[in-house]
Amino acid sequence: MDNKTVVRDFFAAISERRADDLPAFMASGVIDHNKMIHGEPDEPGAAFEGIRMQLAAFDPLRLRVEELVAEGDRVVARLTMSGTHTGTHVRMPEPTGRSFENEAIFLFTLGDGKITEIRGVSDRLGLFLQLGWDWPAID
Repeated sequence: MDNKTVVRDFFAAISERRADDLPAFMASGVIDHNKMIHGEPDEPGAAFEGIRMQLAAFDPLRLRVEELVAEGDRVVARLTMSGTHTGTHVRMPEPTGRSFENEAIFLFTLGDGKITEIRGVSDRLGLFLQLGWDWPAID
């Protein structure tokens, strides 16, 4: 499986709420360099818990791939992310029932057919405004 397919299938697994399939796409010690709103620990493999936290907080959660660019062991993905805040979240424990849609860009490093590193940026302010969350004073 080529790197772009791994990344595309990774996002499909998240959108389809198949958290048990994540080990097929991410190395056990995957490093998430930019925890956007997860609040998970900063340690190898913590991305698994971060994704589970997102799935618990947002239903639906959709990650629509708009563009993929690959070179060597790197894949860049431009996404449209959307969802509804229906569950608890570290940043906002009480569900708001509000929906969001924003754009994000991720840079993945892959090795042996799995994601080993994740870097990402998204419209975090837009997300917080759409969901009615308070902007964190300390992050």
